[in-house]
Amino acid sequence: MQDHEIAEKVRHLAPEALRLYRIRHSLAHVMATAVKEIYPGTTLGFGPPVDDGFYYDFDLPVKLGNEDLPAIEAKMRELLARDFAFERTVLPLAEAEGKIAALSEPFKVELLSDLKERGIPEVSFYASGPFTDVCEGPHVASTREIPADAFRLDSVAGAYWKGSEKNKMLTRIYGLAFLTKKELEEYVHLREEAARRDHRKLGAELDLFHIEEVVGKGLPLWLPNGTAIRDELEKLAKEYEFLDGYVRVATPEITREELFYKSGHLPYYKASMFPPMVLEEKDDEGKVTSKETFYLKPMNCPMHHMIFRSRLRSYREMPLRLSEYGHDYRYEKSGELSGLLRVRGMTMNDAHLYCPKEKVKEEFIRVMELHLKYYRLLHFGGWYMRLSLSDADSTKFIPRPDLWMEAERLCVEAMKDMGLDYEIARGEAAFYGPKVDVQVKNVVGREETASTNQIDPMAALEDRFDLTFTGADGMPHRPWVLHRAPLGTHERFVAFLIEHFAGAFPLWLAPVQVRVLPIGAESIEYGMRLKERLFANFVRVEIDDSTDTFNKKIRSGTVRKIPALAIVGRKEAADGTVTLRRWHDQKRQETLPFDVFVETILREIRERVTPEPKR
Repeated sequence: MQDHEIAEKVRHLAPEALRLYRIRHSLAHVMATAVKEIYPGTTLGFGPPVDDGFYYDFDLPVKLGNEDLPAIEAKMRELLARDFAFERTVLPLAEAEGKIAALSEPFKVELLSDLKERGIPEVSFYASGPFTDVCEGPHVASTREIPADAFRLDSVAGAYWKGSEKNKMLTRIYGLAFLTKKELEEYVHLREEAARRDHRKLGAELDLFHIEEVVGKGLPLWLPNGTAIRDELEKLAKEYEFLDGYVRVATPEITREELFYKSGHLPYYKASMFPPMVLEEKDDEGKVTSKETFYLKPMNCPMHHMIFRSRLRSYREMPLRLSEYGHDYRYEKSGELSGLLRVRGMTMNDAHLYCPKEKVKEEFIRVMELHLKYYRLLHFGGWYMRLSLSDADSTKFIPRPDLWMEAERLCVEAMKDMGLDYEIARGEAAFYGPKVDVQVKNVVGREETASTNQIDPMAALEDRFDLTFTGADGMPHRPWVLHRAPLGTHERFVAFLIEHFAGAFPLWLAPVQVRVLPIGAESIEYGMRLKERLFANFVRVEIDDSTDTFNKKIRSGTVRKIPALAIVGRKEAADGTVTLRRWHDQKRQETLPFDVFVETILREIRERVTPEPKR
């Protein structure tokens, strides 16, 4: 593949990363050689390296499936053993046209035409044994540099030429490739673990949520079990925020378009908003007497700003911390929707903090400490912080360089004062200010934004919300605003939690916290007494009073990942005890007095005891 942007990126890779890039790119060519030998008449699309290996797109004379991959892989190992060199040739565009025509590769001819339109003066080719491809490289010197036991072909998929559904559908073969066999095996294991933890799979198995086409793509329906998790997260946030000085507000889900012009979301954020709703009022003769345009809100900040300015504010109220689990709607493209990770309807752990500029850094640090408090409680790992700054050359940011410079300075100082490491992403800030996003990775490195903390020096400006408060000097002052969402949205954060805990939630968070297992009909009455005591204390408890065997009841509770199984048989009923079997420690059971068992469960829920998840 001829792509100068990729070539530029490759030049900046570290030595080991460059070596792996060369191996993966070379394996794509080896695979193409094997496919063309096995299936004469095959023509080629693109064949680049990717993050975990490589792929190549083919126009094949036959239909290919995953069952055909072992034969292709065997042919690849045979080719590697022949020790072909990778030899590069660079030709002027005019000469390259003749060479490509001789290869009988129509997609490569089209590629050359694209290069010609871009004004590329010359084209490079790589030859390895019987195979020649137009390609920028780089590659290994010869196939003997490719570890034959550190790759494998992975899957077959369809892919449109150049990614456009208007073009022909090609067959894409994916391969995995690493520097060693051990790294390959570890990656495969981690990917299997990721599949086991996939929130969409577990969400269906544990009855947490459902997405129904009739309702709409990206609009999840929360089932009772999933709603219990949402409620616990909201309860957690309300308690933490109350103790941190927040006050709660509630705002409507639609508003007039004027509010979003005032906030700057129109036009800066319009592409991510649902289409407008135009409401008309008519008189008795059908003549339009008034017309208003409304939008579903994509975020809560404009309405919180209007709450701030609903009356005169004093410096004595500052900082004013307004919080809300607000219902928001954003128009994500259908191809980008993914379970709970990418949705169109969401409930956000949102808050806006209004304070004098001299208090911004202090408040920013306080918010970051709240982020860390949540992460420590939940044993979240595999995350890093990304500091997103503006780009002076971009038009997507409000043009106030003086305020940008000050806000970014405060953001950087706050992170350094806390001793927090971060990566800088230039040009990724919100349109109104810099932000710190907490990026979470799953076991195979898929990355999403979990939570955010943003500094907004623009909201109070006269040409936006014109926010003021009366200072100690009796004069009007403009507040700065922090936008923060430590738990992000219910949807995305629950997806993280499902995968983090592999569906085995801690007692306080679990949809069903305790299942009572009576052993024999004579124990059911005692089991019901236990259930009623727990239920009266707001424990999510159920009883398995079926005629199933003891082992089947245990297995049922284990499969459902219920954190506490309360076993009550004839002996427990006679002794006034309960035998506790925990999901997180299935090898150990303990028998407790009835009241001690109840208090143990209530204490662990109250204190939100969270065992570190098993890996």
